[in-house]
Amino acid sequence: MASPDQKSPNVLLQTLCCRILGKGEADVAQQFQYAVRVIGSNFAPTVERDEFLVAEKIKKELVRQGREESAALFSELYRKLYSQGILKNRWSILYLLLSLSEDPRKPSGKVSNFATLFAQALPRDAHSTPYYYARPQTLPLNYQDRNVQPGQSSGSMGSSGISSIGMYAPNGPTPTPQSLLPGQTYQRGVGDCLRQQLGARLAWTLTAGQPTLQNASSKGASAAASRNVPRTRREGDLSGSVEITEAFLVRDILYVFQGIDGKVIKMVNSENCYKVDAKVSLSKSLRDTTSRLAELGWLHNKIRKYTDQRSMDRAFGLVGQSFCAALNQELKEYYRLLSVLHSQLQVEDDQGVNLGSESSLTLRRLLVWTYDPKIRLKTLAALVDHCQGRKGGELASAVHAYSKTGDPYMRSLVQHILGLVSHPVLNFLYRWIYDGELEDTYHEFFVASDPTVKTDRLWHDKYSLRKSMIPSFITMDHSRKVLLIGKSINFLHQVCHDQTPSSKTIAVAKSAESPKDAAEMFTDLENAFQGKIDAAYFETSKYLLDVLNKKYNLLEHMQAMRRYLLLGQGDFIRHLMDLLKPELARPATTLYQHNLTGILETAVRATNAQFDNPEILKRLDVRLLEVSPGDTGWDVFSLDYHVDGPIATVFTRECMSHYLRVFNFLWRAKRMEYILTDIWKGHMCNAKLLKNMPELSGVLHQCHVLASEMVHFIHQMQYYITFEVLECSWDELWNKVQQAQDLDHIIAAHEVFLDTIISRCLLDTDSRMLLNQLRAVFDQILEFQNAQDTLYRSALEELQLRLQFEERKKERELEGEWGVTASEEEEENKRIKEFQDSIPKMCSQLRLLTHFYQGIVQQFLVLLTTSSDESLQFLSFRLDFNEHYKAREPRLRMSLGTRGRRTSHI
Repeated sequence: MASPDQKSPNVLLQTLCCRILGKGEADVAQQFQYAVRVIGSNFAPTVERDEFLVAEKIKKELVRQGREESAALFSELYRKLYSQGILKNRWSILYLLLSLSEDPRKPSGKVSNFATLFAQALPRDAHSTPYYYARPQTLPLNYQDRNVQPGQSSGSMGSSGISSIGMYAPNGPTPTPQSLLPGQTYQRGVGDCLRQQLGARLAWTLTAGQPTLQNASSKGASAAASRNVPRTRREGDLSGSVEITEAFLVRDILYVFQGIDGKVIKMVNSENCYKVDAKVSLSKSLRDTTSRLAELGWLHNKIRKYTDQRSMDRAFGLVGQSFCAALNQELKEYYRLLSVLHSQLQVEDDQGVNLGSESSLTLRRLLVWTYDPKIRLKTLAALVDHCQGRKGGELASAVHAYSKTGDPYMRSLVQHILGLVSHPVLNFLYRWIYDGELEDTYHEFFVASDPTVKTDRLWHDKYSLRKSMIPSFITMDHSRKVLLIGKSINFLHQVCHDQTPSSKTIAVAKSAESPKDAAEMFTDLENAFQGKIDAAYFETSKYLLDVLNKKYNLLEHMQAMRRYLLLGQGDFIRHLMDLLKPELARPATTLYQHNLTGILETAVRATNAQFDNPEILKRLDVRLLEVSPGDTGWDVFSLDYHVDGPIATVFTRECMSHYLRVFNFLWRAKRMEYILTDIWKGHMCNAKLLKNMPELSGVLHQCHVLASEMVHFIHQMQYYITFEVLECSWDELWNKVQQAQDLDHIIAAHEVFLDTIISRCLLDTDSRMLLNQLRAVFDQILEFQNAQDTLYRSALEELQLRLQFEERKKERELEGEWGVTASEEEEENKRIKEFQDSIPKMCSQLRLLTHFYQGIVQQFLVLLTTSSDESLQFLSFRLDFNEHYKAREPRLRMSLGTRGRRTSHI
């Protein structure tokens, strides 16, 4: 909206008329009408259009009159006007000013008749070119809902208009109007004057480059109205006895077409329609025809009201403004038709066609000429209703929905509007996919940005899809690709610090201004437009993955996670356990991280891990978990892997916490295997030593049986975890990573991998009971280790004492003495008796341990059989391969089908 100090051209012209004549606005209405007519005419003098020459003549004339300061001021003003480029036809204005100054008939004082001067300067053969300009503030419209903004202009004229002059002109080109005679006056009231001034407000011109609403009527229409109305009835007399002619209705209808109340056709606000005054005597056919024609005025008002309200609304956005410009462009073509009709009516009045004579403008002819414009206006009005409250991509979707029609005429219109509405969307889209720039001030684009997100979360949180703004002619798959393209460009620039221009990787033109691109949005969506998005997507994503793999070793880091945090590097893990065993057996509070880090480095140098990339090895570190009372080093020790930079986008904090949980579980399971291996070594080494103590055979056999059960259990669990969980999941991950087309695919595959191993390693919330049972089994293994260590320690100590007694006995016999005294023999027998008496206690402890262990395993097997995971059900079969537990537990005797049905009920 123009500011108060920036007046529209018509207001300035009216002010000029008032100053020249020295009268008020109401008194110079006639002269103002004609001044507008002259300025808007296509009058072309027989001189060359040389703007510089005219300007020089004006300066010379001012110098000749001795007004050098005025000449300098004119030169400066002309220079500013030329540099700003506001006016398109500066030559015409300069020529008018020069003609006024050179007119020999102009008196030396104030010009007394400005209209006379214009009439003398205008040739008789000049053809009238209508001029559309803003309504003056002093000439309000009758229709209260109209809100025409002063100085408002439409966009440039398009090829798809409501009508064309050649198509709708009733009698061909507009003939030359009669000049306004110097002494001619008007015998009518002020109300008629204002009404007739509004009559030609819809005439247009192309010479000024911008359409402007004309509020003053032409001379012919004014004269006809003033001539014809009094002949029919007195002013303001609407008695039903008065017969209204069809020609009079035609004039009223032409006003209604513009949204202006006529004499007898007015807007009825209660019914929201134009109706003929009930007091007027009119035949039913004419009344019905008039009502049908008046619908164009109602449609015009509906569309115009929407554009007036929205054009000045900045929050409506660029897409909304484009929509308003498209509507104004269609209204502009509609106004062209009305201008032709007004001109035809004016010609008939100028040629003396009376109301009673045969006229070329009849209501039925108007029905024919306005048939196509009415269809277009109905379509535009429906669009206006459907687009209420929408903006941005949502508005484009609403327009696109109306293009799905079998009527080629309507489809062409909507597609033309959609082409204009889609231009801002195309600009947003092309800048985003080619440069990664997002300047969406009014939140119209379907890609949203959160400026508060830091760089380390750029990929995950900064950019997102605004689904409500996704145009319906862009699929969700292509919307996701558009999001990934710009996100990849920004990720390369801000996180990877790679400034390679995207134009080098995408051989596609960036321009979004060509009409071909706009047409592709809805006519060639399956080929050219989608091809551009796909090409940009594949090239950008491929370049990003190459940077991550070659410069930042993404795949090597992923393999390092598998080898170290998931215990895939077997020789390294085994040697590390051997080195850490003395340290981790101590209380957790006595551990020092630097000591453990030194042991870690020793394990790396002593195994095949030493051949890994130094970039990976320097990220490997030791981490101590939070210490709880009674914890040993085994409970708090963990390996850690430091990630930063671009790879932290894949290995996020959440992912690293999952790796930590899985490592702790695998480390504990590996420790159980390590303990059982030591137990087996103890059995093998001590079996021969203790064969001379037959009283231990029963308890040792019991230890062997329980250890075998535990070894079988741990081996099956290790097989399940290592091969069925880790290796299978890793193989799926690696295949997906190799086939990934963008970074999102890698992140998604990695998250699925972690979720799978978390779930199948019993670390999720659904497997909490299974995990508790498994930890109880691990605890029983630790208890068994302690019990067996106590047994072997007591047995070996007793064996050592017996061997020492026999050794002393042999030494004394060799010296010729008694081998043993009675007291010594009695003491020896007493000690042996005490040891033998302790054996039943050891057996009872082992039986109790065995009972607890088997009970926990049975409960674990029951939970496995009722699990919904088939792999866990098959694990229960392997753990109880000889049906040892099945014979003891009735719940394990159900068939697999019965278990499945029971699981479904659970």
